[in-house]
Amino acid sequence: MIPTIENETYNNLLNFLQVEDYTPSAEAELLLETNARYIKDLKINVSNALKNAQNLSQKEAYLIAYSVAVNEKFIPLKKAFKAAAEQAGATKEELAEIVSLTSLMNVNNIFYRFRHFANKEFYNTQPAGIKMSIMMNPVIGKEAFELISLVVSAVNGCELCVNAHESKLIAEGTPEIKVFEAVKLGAIIKSLITVLAA
Repeated sequence: MIPTIENETYNNLLNFLQVEDYTPSAEAELLLETNARYIKDLKINVSNALKNAQNLSQKEAYLIAYSVAVNEKFIPLKKAFKAAAEQAGATKEELAEIVSLTSLMNVNNIFYRFRHFANKEFYNTQPAGIKMSIMMNPVIGKEAFELISLVVSAVNGCELCVNAHESKLIAEGTPEIKVFEAVKLGAIIKSLITVLAA
């Protein structure tokens, strides 16, 4: 049985996200039961990051949000952000590439984080042998591919991958403010999932 939610701000947040068939997590219920002020902060943060970014298009914003939802395996937001990205002009091929990109970043983030943590010559000099052909000619474009790779790497906490993608973006002319807005959006979506996920 889905509990009745009487918090207007929370309902507005779910309506804004167009989340359907969602049963509140224990964490969400706790906030609702105590009328936690953070719900308002969360709604403002999410709506500002998705709708008021000055340097991200709506399509870019929703593709970033979709990548974080895929990365965190949270089905209600995967569905909602996929639909929102489609409404903003994303094709099936682009959405499929987001799934592929997110999977690839999970491989790279774990592998390169291990190399960084172990910091041994043997591991650092072995060929990675990880196939990454989708990076060569991405459907979403090279800038968007690098930007979303950076966001997923930041969410997954891989310093080497973050530095590599950020450096490539800046070298190819992406403004730092766009990088900043993209990573902030990813962080806010992760914070949203922390509350909503069961």
